[in-house]
Amino acid sequence: MDAQQAAFLAQQSTGVWQWESNATAAVLAAVPNDKRDYKPDAKSRTAWEVATHIVASDLWYLDSIVNGAFAWDPDGEKRVLAACADVNALVAYYKAELPKRLDKVRAMSGEALATNIDFFGVMKQPAAACIASGCNHSVHHRAQLGTYLRSMGSKVPAIYGQSADTPMA
Repeated sequence: MDAQQAAFLAQQSTGVWQWESNATAAVLAAVPNDKRDYKPDAKSRTAWEVATHIVASDLWYLDSIVNGAFAWDPDGEKRVLAACADVNALVAYYKAELPKRLDKVRAMSGEALATNIDFFGVMKQPAAACIASGCNHSVHHRAQLGTYLRSMGSKVPAIYGQSADTPMA
């Protein structure tokens, strides 16, 4: 991948992630504060753990792309928890911080975006291609959290069209 191709891919992929973040914020906002500890099975994470994982990992993933290296951050979710006492604060934090990170990725040079990044020895790919992987990770956990919502007494927001609970505007 050359620099021009990487810059194009990054612009496309950050646009997709920005669009997906609207649905992610809606799913996060649908978590009832009084049922944050809900989990469908003893092996599952709680709704709050999944929600904070989504926010922390989205930001970490984009920061890693900007930094040109994926380094494990064991305190990432702790920082999100410290900044967010409840669901409303988590959603506000996500809506404020994710666009800043996407803008940093968009500001990267084509050369930097074409540089391969090693993802913990699992894969090496250009930084621009890593954006889609991060977005897919976010969507995966958003869907996981979405499956918790009705069991918690909440409604599933419209994501890719109306849901059984939420008609399209």
